[in-house]
Amino acid sequence: MKFTLSWLKEHLDTDADTATIAEKLTAIGLEVESVTDPGAGLKDFVVGEVITAEKHPNADKLRLCTVNDGKDILQIVCGAPNARAGIKVVLARPGTIIPASGEALKIGKIRDVESRGMMCSARELLLGEDHDGIIELKPGAKTGAPVMAALVEAGLLADDPLFDVSITPNRGDAASVYGIARDLAASGLGTLKTDKVEPVAGKFPCPL
Repeated sequence: MKFTLSWLKEHLDTDADTATIAEKLTAIGLEVESVTDPGAGLKDFVVGEVITAEKHPNADKLRLCTVNDGKDILQIVCGAPNARAGIKVVLARPGTIIPASGEALKIGKIRDVESRGMMCSARELLLGEDHDGIIELKPGAKTGAPVMAALVEAGLLADDPLFDVSITPNRGDAASVYGIARDLAASGLGTLKTDKVEPVAGKFPCPL
């Protein structure tokens, strides 16, 4: 059975983090097969700010950009048509693992010009199929900050871990998210949210 953290919190009032919830689920007999964090592979990416974007000296379709990573100014060669000065981008510095390839980014030369990073598209981050240009974050994104919050704000990432729990045939009480929330609350991990039951007014005489 799969459910997200936000779905669980619709029924359970708790401040427990993902790891604590997973540990408690296993402790009460609900084996957690996996917990998928959609942003786990993006922890090393930061918000970058493009300072300049000029034509590459040796290629008509490439741009030579300078990008602020919050600490240093990096020289990056980029082929995206929307690369321009002033935008906030998803920046991968050397050593960062690119989700689409599974390989660490290296410092390289493109048309004889050194490039010390990458401004990423949605496809490179496995957030969609768009590869026509780099991701443009909202202007208020903080330069140098981890990119997770900015991607959530831009609507490109749901910061919502997914639990996959194995339900045995004798645990029909846990066959719903409400049932799981009830068990967690009974174990001391938060408080169960229960809607007030409103009486239904009768509409005709009843002999009972």
